[in-house]
Amino acid sequence: MPAEKTTPFRIALVGSPNAGKSSIFNSLTGLNAKTGNYPGVTVTHTEGPIDNNIILEDLPGTYSLDPISPDEQVVTDLLEGRLEGVESPDALLLVVDSTTLNRSLTLVAQALAENLPTAVVLTMTDELEQRGGNVNSQALAVALGVPVVRVVATQNEGISELRAIIDNAREWGTCIVPPPSEPGPERDSWAHSMMTAAQYRAPHSNKTTEKVDRVLLHPVWGTLLFFLIMFGFFQIIFTVAAPFQGWIEDFFGWLGELSANHISNPVLGNFVNTALLGGIGGVLVFVPQIVLMFLLVSLLENVGYMSRAAFLMDKVMSKAGLEGRAFVAMLSSFACAVPGIMATRTMPSSRDRIATIMGAPLMTCSARLPVYLLLTGMLISDQSRVGPFSTQGLVMFGLYLLGGFSAMAAALIFKRTVLRSGLLPFYMEMPPYRVPTVKSVVRDMWESTRVFLVKVGKIILATTVVLWVLLNVPTQTQAIEEMGLDETEATQYVTENSVAATIGKAVEPVFEPLGFDWRINIGLMGSMAAREVFVATLGQVAAAEDPEDPVGALQEMTYTHGEREGQKVFTPPTTVALLIFFVYALQCMSTVGAIRRETNSWRWPIIAFTYMFVVAWVMAFLARLLTLAII
Repeated sequence: MPAEKTTPFRIALVGSPNAGKSSIFNSLTGLNAKTGNYPGVTVTHTEGPIDNNIILEDLPGTYSLDPISPDEQVVTDLLEGRLEGVESPDALLLVVDSTTLNRSLTLVAQALAENLPTAVVLTMTDELEQRGGNVNSQALAVALGVPVVRVVATQNEGISELRAIIDNAREWGTCIVPPPSEPGPERDSWAHSMMTAAQYRAPHSNKTTEKVDRVLLHPVWGTLLFFLIMFGFFQIIFTVAAPFQGWIEDFFGWLGELSANHISNPVLGNFVNTALLGGIGGVLVFVPQIVLMFLLVSLLENVGYMSRAAFLMDKVMSKAGLEGRAFVAMLSSFACAVPGIMATRTMPSSRDRIATIMGAPLMTCSARLPVYLLLTGMLISDQSRVGPFSTQGLVMFGLYLLGGFSAMAAALIFKRTVLRSGLLPFYMEMPPYRVPTVKSVVRDMWESTRVFLVKVGKIILATTVVLWVLLNVPTQTQAIEEMGLDETEATQYVTENSVAATIGKAVEPVFEPLGFDWRINIGLMGSMAAREVFVATLGQVAAAEDPEDPVGALQEMTYTHGEREGQKVFTPPTTVALLIFFVYALQCMSTVGAIRRETNSWRWPIIAFTYMFVVAWVMAFLARLLTLAII
């Protein structure tokens, strides 16, 4: 007898997109999942322990094992043992949407042909029955020759039965006679026999979904509603989040007073007040808007609207030589360009992938949100209204539209020039509209927020500390004593004569036409690590000039030298130019790294960084001139 395997038993979770695979995985593994890249490829996978002896691996969603995209290729390679350095699974857990059983049996047939121990999970059975359908899971298990269990993961139905089956995974069998794995009449006959054996009755069409789709997918009304939904999106972000933002500002103000009263060491006190409270605190103030944005995105995704938006935008994307999957990647970039760039793996054409990658960083990501909120708040009063609507919300909506149109334009230019190719057919499943569970929406929202907070806690903290050092070296102690400066004056003097100031002034010839002074330039240099660092840097500088009112200090900040000496820095033309610069500039090393990984070359990240900087400078210059002409 062969020796029993001592390493953990690995079960691969296989299923099509929207089949409920992620819900099954989360229900079985809880919060113990780990995400990483497969060796040698950019595709990620998630795995988590079910117990000490069983590991569940969530593979990318796929409709079949005939791959047309990098994600699907990885699934096929893994199952066939062609991924070097990766353990092949010991068994397969197939997740099948019972409402689309006929189509799903294609993947089931191909997976069973791999001749691995297999079990099947039937999902959406509650919806199947609500729409007049039926499936006999026990009869299907007999017909397939493998265990079959019904599960409604969102309601935790069938999870205990599924766990019991998984506990006996080592005893799962394989098909005595594997089904036909190649397309053709034989496979069609096999699929028909499986549905007959399972007493399968297809569900009626979802009348509610059909009625709603007549409006939401209408080429005119659907497009109009899409923009209205996005418009309301930003109005909500400003109006609902404002009180929470005020509470956070009050909290950090209280912390500032507390530190001033209890930290006697001047260096430590300066670090706490300027680097931590002024820098990182200046970013955390915008967490309510970011949480609310992720909440609304999660709600739209779970309801089923996002796939409709992709379908609706397919015709628009085709004008840029792309297809609906490119819009999904673009839309993913609203949270962060990195997952948006990673989402291009679902696209079959390598040229389409690169064209989309070149445009995706122009979509307005959450990292830009703190910068936009800060500058918009300085440019426009929070009391300003256009009719019943917040002017700040209108400007934010305009900035997001500008980012979206610019991303489309960039993809179009690349697709029509260096990446010219034909269009491939676009296939995307339209799930019925569903009322999402509070748990699923909150989980998705928290995961996105957690990533943002981790970024603040690591990248921004590290960069802020480095900037604080650069802003306070050399200390100029002797000069301060000779001039008899008070504490605030001394801090300002040290900042203006620091290493950071030297760097900021050195690049002034580049940014002077845009109205940026050396302090803004320091922020731009710091924002190369992460865009939010710009807010943290200005927070440090403002806290140094006026610890009690850093926002007021920014608004009153003046040029310290040159022909504009004594004039205010943040005039409307400069603020508008800065906003437009952030719309276009690629100030995120994580995004640069993602482009490098996805294209497997430094050529494309260098091209992306260069063209975006040039466009950012030119558009900011034109925006400044236009604002000067208007006012």
